[in-house]
Amino acid sequence: MRIAIFSDTYAPEVNGVARTLKRYTAYLEKVGIDYKLFVPESSTPIPTVPQVERFSSIPFVLYPECRMALPNPLYINETLKAFKPTMIHVTTPFNLGLFGAHYGKKNNIPMIASYHTNFDDYLEYYHLQFMQKWIWKYMSWFHRPFEKVYVPSHTTKEKLVNYNVHPNIDIWGRGVNHLEFNPENKSNRIKEKYQIKEKNILLYVGRLSPEKDIRIVLETFFSLPEDIKKNTHLMIVGDGPLYKSLLSSKSNQITFTGFLEGKELAEVYASSDIFLFPSPTETFGNVVLEAQASGLPVIGANAGGVKNLIKDGQTGFLCEPKNADEFVRKTITLLAQDNFRQTFGKQAREFALEQTWERIFERLILSYKDTLLSKERFSA
Repeated sequence: MRIAIFSDTYAPEVNGVARTLKRYTAYLEKVGIDYKLFVPESSTPIPTVPQVERFSSIPFVLYPECRMALPNPLYINETLKAFKPTMIHVTTPFNLGLFGAHYGKKNNIPMIASYHTNFDDYLEYYHLQFMQKWIWKYMSWFHRPFEKVYVPSHTTKEKLVNYNVHPNIDIWGRGVNHLEFNPENKSNRIKEKYQIKEKNILLYVGRLSPEKDIRIVLETFFSLPEDIKKNTHLMIVGDGPLYKSLLSSKSNQITFTGFLEGKELAEVYASSDIFLFPSPTETFGNVVLEAQASGLPVIGANAGGVKNLIKDGQTGFLCEPKNADEFVRKTITLLAQDNFRQTFGKQAREFALEQTWERIFERLILSYKDTLLSKERFSA
């Protein structure tokens, strides 16, 4: 198996798609599957890797961290001829994805696609709702030639089925590193570093952008009863277009850390008490799984992929999207009852332990092999 992968984002970018693809290519290397990756250039200088081909790019209007590549068709053609892929994998339906799909069709190479981002849900936040109809028409047109389309959650699958995007949709889930994200990473160092005096920490980790409904996080915190709020500190971890404007909300009980990763991020998770994640636009919700692995109950929006991760009333609570009052009530419930909160956190950790990257990638490769065999039988 030799896989040519086309994507508009990849490490060292820090979004969920880029990180998933980095783990994916690391797994391919581990099991000895050859791949060639075609991605935009990085805004951060990085070492050259022989399997990765990078191209000039421009920022994508709705998501500047993702970039629209400007492919070099002649070079890509020559590279693919030398590589001789047995499968094409397209992760984004833009410039590079279009080229990958065209090459696969032209050369009768089996093609699979993976769907990662609900761009239609973003439109409301950028006042572009009029484009929704055209986005789904384009998505259906783009994905039709593929043998299979992979999505990260059952909710996302239902959505694509509803819009007739493709007749063959399968789940490619996500995992979490249980050693990296672990309750044992709890440390007093976090409170000391950020000068947190309050007993409880309410945590948000993610991109600071309109489609994440970050305003619900702040509204929830400010709406807590005074007797609970005085013992609660809000930590907001992440960067994005709203970062500077959100700093105006800063107080002695709110900390904006900016982007964190590695050991410090793991310590922040494990040293917090509740994870608050109101985003209704997720296809999965990687940070939710990281919080659960760290032993945190999660209060999230009952929408998108997040609703498939939280067992309401067992590992956390699901709230109606944008309903700040409901987020406040559920947050009060967990902050006011230590034993209740700790039980939820233990059950969240148990759920996360079942979500291993190894198992997920093993299933994905088996699914690839089934797809290749089906293509061969059909062609015969």
